[in-house]
Amino acid sequence: MSKYARLAAPVALLAGLASCGLQPMYAGGSSGAVARGLAAVDVAPIEGQAGWLVRNALRDRLAQSGAAADPRYRLDVLLDDDLEGLGLLTDETVGRERRTLRARYQLIDLANGEIVIDATAGSDAGIDVVSSEYATIAAEQTALENLAHEVADRIITRLMTALRAQS
Repeated sequence: MSKYARLAAPVALLAGLASCGLQPMYAGGSSGAVARGLAAVDVAPIEGQAGWLVRNALRDRLAQSGAAADPRYRLDVLLDDDLEGLGLLTDETVGRERRTLRARYQLIDLANGEIVIDATAGSDAGIDVVSSEYATIAAEQTALENLAHEVADRIITRLMTALRAQS
């Protein structure tokens, strides 16, 4: 293979990649369509401790785009937080728990009441049940905090792709 043929192959691949249509999600920075769309989302209150955690995580991620004075969208979230015991030990006690956090959410266009997104997101975590009740409760709480962040990240990712498609 000649020197020029070896050089032509990577150049052809780069030319093909440039024409594939891929663009960064945050094209345009804070004035881009996705950033402006995220900044225009208002998160409705969510019930319970898990709701408080998820709402704060969502608002933190949306605030990175800058807050809009007049929101265009409202995000409604309904959570299902479940803690179930698994793995019975020989003395009939639970040795492991699974915490599951599921969210059903809708992004509503406030201008016309249209539902832009109607989707679900969720995650789960395993928790070891130990002899110290305090340590088990602390592990359950930490799992809930981590799950809230994970669910919020999944919701934001879905919002970003929908807002990107609209632009």
